[in-house]
Amino acid sequence: MAGAGELGLADLPSDPLLLILSYLDFRELLSCSLVNRRLNQLSNHDPLWKRPCRKYWLVSDDKKKNRSWKATFMAYYLDMGRYIHHYAKLKAAWESLKEYLSENCPRMIGSLKAGVQEEDLDAVEERVGCKLPDDYRCSLRIHNGQKLVVPGLMGSMALSNHYRSEDLLDIDTAAGGFQRRTGLNQCLPITFCIHTGLSQYLALADAEGRNRNEIFYQCPDQTAHNPAALDMFITGTSFSQWFITYVERVVSCDYPIIRDQIFRYEHDKDCVATTDEISVSVSTSFLPELSSIHPPHFFFTYRIKLQMAKDALPEKACQLDSRYWRITNAKGHVEEVQGPGVVGDYPILRSGQTYEYTSCTTFSTTSGYMEGYYTFHRLDKKSEVFNVTIPRFHMKCPTFRVSNIATVKHERESCNDCVLEDYDPDDSDDFDDEERRRVFNMPNPPVHCPRFT
Repeated sequence: MAGAGELGLADLPSDPLLLILSYLDFRELLSCSLVNRRLNQLSNHDPLWKRPCRKYWLVSDDKKKNRSWKATFMAYYLDMGRYIHHYAKLKAAWESLKEYLSENCPRMIGSLKAGVQEEDLDAVEERVGCKLPDDYRCSLRIHNGQKLVVPGLMGSMALSNHYRSEDLLDIDTAAGGFQRRTGLNQCLPITFCIHTGLSQYLALADAEGRNRNEIFYQCPDQTAHNPAALDMFITGTSFSQWFITYVERVVSCDYPIIRDQIFRYEHDKDCVATTDEISVSVSTSFLPELSSIHPPHFFFTYRIKLQMAKDALPEKACQLDSRYWRITNAKGHVEEVQGPGVVGDYPILRSGQTYEYTSCTTFSTTSGYMEGYYTFHRLDKKSEVFNVTIPRFHMKCPTFRVSNIATVKHERESCNDCVLEDYDPDDSDDFDDEERRRVFNMPNPPVHCPRFT
């Protein structure tokens, strides 16, 4: 109680009190409402709840549906309160991704599924006997993955005889591939490629050398006596980090759009060289499904773009004759390759024209780099020959962890995975829910790649 000559809380004007309250978070506002009648009245001042609505639920003026700001906040909190520290980041990521897709890959929008309810996720947890991470649950509440379609939301990759396109799985399909077997115990697939059987897995427990919430590609350890021994290429430390990082790369155009698909090539903006009005830029990608840690075999693909300046004079027109590569691995071993054309082609460049192609390489070390040059001749003066620099570009495999399964001989454990039967990629790019059959551990197909072309 205020003493003589002192101002009590009831004596203070409302405006400065409201200003002070405007800096409080929703928990402090609720606490203040319990102190006394005056603070209860002030903390219920509706404009105070606008900031928490925007901060936690991304609700704008046109989305509060004629409700008060506090009522809007509480409605969201009652439904999504357990995800209050995840919702805004994941919702913003989903919205930016959808906006980008609508402009660049519109057919993917139709593959997204509506969010699921809490009781659906609770039922899945009971079914698999593990708790799902809250950030993963939150994302499923916003969008329950996508239909099994081609192309997949999580990116594509294509070589001459190898194609991969990963779908973001809905929770029922993911739960159907939940693993209890040695090597992938308590792991949930969250992506799936229909063509290769490749999945990224989410660890639901600390087990077999994995940390809970990590996301990884499995990698059979071909040197272990135990066939259940699986090494791991780590792609994320949590669902939020994994998904938001991917979305940021997509919407910033770090990943190119090719034939209405997202291709997971990473481009270093400094990796560009210009020679005589011809620029050469390179983007690269690591392919886990064609790599192994034991024995060391790390597979990379690279995409090269050659472009002649738009203002180049007509007499600058030229044709590529040959290529030279200098390839260096992490141990300093150098390999030199020289040959005619690129991927069997001898492209012609004129002002403003672009030529792009894809090739691949492998390293016995976890990283390496390539550099070199192309040899061109002028179209109207074949005797004029010149070299165009290919900038040095580096390739490095993602963080990996080796299996800690004991290397003792025993028979391969059986698994209860279902199989997507008789799939013909030319039949349809969408799959009926009743016909979904899942392959989460198909062997990697043999791939022959024309290296260094």
